[in-house]
Amino acid sequence: SNESKRSAKFYRDLDLDFQINSATKDIQKLSDIEAVKRSVRNLINTNHYERPFHPEIGSDVRAMLFEPMTPLNALNLQRKVAEVLNNFEPRIDLQQVLANPNIDRNSYELKIMFYVVGSNSPVEVETFLERLR
Repeated sequence: SNESKRSAKFYRDLDLDFQINSATKDIQKLSDIEAVKRSVRNLINTNHYERPFHPEIGSDVRAMLFEPMTPLNALNLQRKVAEVLNNFEPRIDLQQVLANPNIDRNSYELKIMFYVVGSNSPVEVETFLERLR
């Protein structure tokens, strides 16, 4: 029997910065919590119809950035992010999504709090969403 306190699940993903691992001369890999964080950011920044053969995956958050900044739009942004994460990221237990509008910069500060399945420590991902032309 395995008496290790570590979860039996390992999460691995490619580092999309494509940095080279100096020891193996291969692309670096992200593991465990860092891989899940990267996946969360990718899901938020993906629009519908961007992924081949999976048009349903996406949040369309970028389209919302061109709407007027109101408290109602901030709530819609929170709802869309929570929806895409609950539907397409089974490795997390989502706790809270907060979207704070920064009216002066015409952007949102997005804070996502969740637990990775198999881990007891909370994880927080912060990102800054602004519209680009």
